[in-house]
Amino acid sequence: MTSEPPGGLPPGAAAAVRNALDAERQATLDRITALSRDFTGIVESSAGVATDDEHDPEGATIAFERAQLAALIDQARSHLAELEDALDRLRQGSYGRCERCGQPIAAERLAARPTARTCITCAATR
Repeated sequence: MTSEPPGGLPPGAAAAVRNALDAERQATLDRITALSRDFTGIVESSAGVATDDEHDPEGATIAFERAQLAALIDQARSHLAELEDALDRLRQGSYGRCERCGQPIAAERLAARPTARTCITCAATR
């Protein structure tokens, strides 16, 4: 009689999952750094100029770029939080197990979405 490994991960898979999550975490941190640098550059370049975004033909573009970068930074930070949570679940032994029904999450789903918290069945019913 064999017992299923904690979290529904095959034996020895935890290290590979950790490496993949760590690599994605680092890439996300790098993305946040680059986007933040771009955002700061836009803010600094427009700070010394007395432009009125509403009436300046370039103003709308500058405001749009700032808003777009701010949204991308928020998305990256949310993804970073999801990655941190996935790493916590891995440490606790619950990674790879659906938080709603308790069944293992399919390896294909975890490969496509490593931060998944639910199996495809529970995700579809949400």
